Amino acid sequence: MKPRVLFLCTGNSCRSQMAEGLLRHLAGNRFEVASAGTHPVGLNPGAVEAMQEIGVDISSHRSKQADQFLGQHFDYVVTVCDRAKETCPTFPGATTLLHWSFDDPAAATGSPEERRKTFRRVRDEISVRLLQFIQETASRAHRSPGH
Repeated sequence: MKPRVLFLCTGNSCRSQMAEGLLRHLAGNRFEVASAGTHPVGLNPGAVEAMQEIGVDISSHRSKQADQFLGQHFDYVVTVCDRAKETCPTFPGATTLLHWSFDDPAAATGSPEERRKTFRRVRDEISVRLLQFIQETASRAHRSPGH
């Protein structure tokens, strides 16, 4: 059975969407992954563009309300912004709660190119953290009984 991962942020427009797409891209089909927001606002075009630059298509993703996942079991619930951590609904079925704080690229100011750079930076930071997560979960699964 694949570990289930839920990425949460406030708007489910950038960081959690990029994390969802990146985990699928980096780990193949080793995880069942979803994302949601405490106050979903729709997919941010800047996130779609930043992901397309590295060959990951999240254009068909949609913002989802975190409440729709209540009562489901997740091995990992990962908040990717401080506000979501503070307002995160309780997921009693979650085995592990993680918090990774990333800047909100949707709040970036400046020229269009400066805003694109912010999306790229946050995308790359999420990617680095996910690679660590994939390694950690693989070694944990390898050490656990029955594997």
